[in-house]
Amino acid sequence: MSPIRIKTLRIVLIATLIICGSYFVYLSYVNYWQAKRQRIILEQRSAAWQELNQRIANEVRRFKGQAGIVIKDLRFNWEISYNQDRLFPSASLVKIPVMSACFLASQEGLINLDRQVVLKNSDKLSGSGILKSLRPGVAFTVEGLIGLMIDDSDNTAANILTNILGIDYLNRVFHSLGLKKTNLSRRIADFNLRDQGIENYTTAQDIAWLLEQIYRRSLINQELSEKCLRVLKMQRVNDRIPKYLPIDVVVAHKTGLERSVCHDAGIIFSRKGDLLICVLTQHTNPRAAAAKNFIARVALAAYDYSEQLP
Repeated sequence: MSPIRIKTLRIVLIATLIICGSYFVYLSYVNYWQAKRQRIILEQRSAAWQELNQRIANEVRRFKGQAGIVIKDLRFNWEISYNQDRLFPSASLVKIPVMSACFLASQEGLINLDRQVVLKNSDKLSGSGILKSLRPGVAFTVEGLIGLMIDDSDNTAANILTNILGIDYLNRVFHSLGLKKTNLSRRIADFNLRDQGIENYTTAQDIAWLLEQIYRRSLINQELSEKCLRVLKMQRVNDRIPKYLPIDVVVAHKTGLERSVCHDAGIIFSRKGDLLICVLTQHTNPRAAAAKNFIARVALAAYDYSEQLP
């Protein structure tokens, strides 16, 4: 090989080594600054989370009643909780697991979501919803009844679905879904039995668990979870979690309201990170306005935490 060719090869080799070395130095530089930036963001988020924790503690301290709370940053799995295992009368929050059981029964072939159900006078219950005001003989699909039960919190729709599946079946499904302290001892709006001391109970932890499974599309399977989430996003009672949030923020949630109890639980879909919020309350006020505002302030605090993040 000629000296000129050897010299040329040496130059090419040296140039290649310099280019490769520069490239790896550049990659190391980029990785270092990316890692540093992520550390800074995580530190800022952690500090904001601690501020939120203090803000929630202040709200709980000022609230005149009992509260069970679970707030979760669904990206980092950070959780704030108060009395999360305390039993509360579930009111209409139990309609979330009832909805889940209905969709599961459909997948198991026990019910047909397209089945037409005729409204009877014996189905009607007092409280929320429009079905109690309709004439007997009007027909609805099972899926339509599920929507009314959640979106309008219709007690008559819940009663019809409970009668179709049976309380024993519903309680078995609740247990199979991982709900540890949620029960159905009577029809949701059977206030006569309630006044006799027969009550339905749940906890903030149970409802939060169920909502997270729905959010992560792991409640039984993706299809069932998607159905539940789609219905929860149609909620029309928005005087609690969404009350102080911007109108364009999507919230999938379900409320609960009875004498001395006021709840709301759901997912806030934020552009900087989704949040799970579950607030159950029990109070002695003749009205629920204070409890509703308490829940709304807790939700706003959580939303503010998310929005201030980098």
